[in-house]
Amino acid sequence: MCDKHLHDEIGDDHLTSNLETPLREDAFELSPDQKVKMIEGDFRKIMETLGLDLTDDSLKGTPKRVAKMFVNEIFGGLLPEREPGMSTFENKYNYNQMLVEKDIVVYSTCEHHFLPIVGRAHVAYISKGRVIGLSKMNRIVEYYAKRPQVQERLTMQIVKAMQDALGTDDVACIIDAKHLCVNSRGIKDIDSSTVTAEYGGLFKTDENTRKELLQYIGMKSAFNV
Repeated sequence: MCDKHLHDEIGDDHLTSNLETPLREDAFELSPDQKVKMIEGDFRKIMETLGLDLTDDSLKGTPKRVAKMFVNEIFGGLLPEREPGMSTFENKYNYNQMLVEKDIVVYSTCEHHFLPIVGRAHVAYISKGRVIGLSKMNRIVEYYAKRPQVQERLTMQIVKAMQDALGTDDVACIIDAKHLCVNSRGIKDIDSSTVTAEYGGLFKTDENTRKELLQYIGMKSAFNV
């Protein structure tokens, strides 16, 4: 099979082999403003190739708008300075049960077709002496979602970031999301969604802990990954 066909097959199957987002070594040499300027020119060429008239009042500002959106918004998670602070606090009240942050909104982008991924994330952990602010959990999800992604990698990155911050393996993340590369093109299945789960520590080794999490988030306990 030629390289082109192999890459097409891998893209459609949503395979990923690395926990880290694939970045070149020079990924941060350009400033955000420099990236905006370059993408603006590149996207202008794409629009012109499609035959669009960029002198039209509705279109002439689109290349710059798209460039700013790419760098500062939907791919803002590629900027190291956007990484949320991971400060934690001593668990002074000795709460040693599961804590679950449900229904965190996920807006991401499929790295194979650059189309939206939209869904919900459920993140849970069991404290081993440290706790993290609730809003930080939302910010961790947002940070890793704001980059070209595959859902499997996103799920694992969230768990790894939480484990590193809290100093415990007892972290889990479940994401249920729609992929517009499936819903709006190709098979055009508008009803299907994709569920991924990453379990660490007790969530992985103890069936009752997993069942408790699934009960909290309203999924059937028959679900198993």
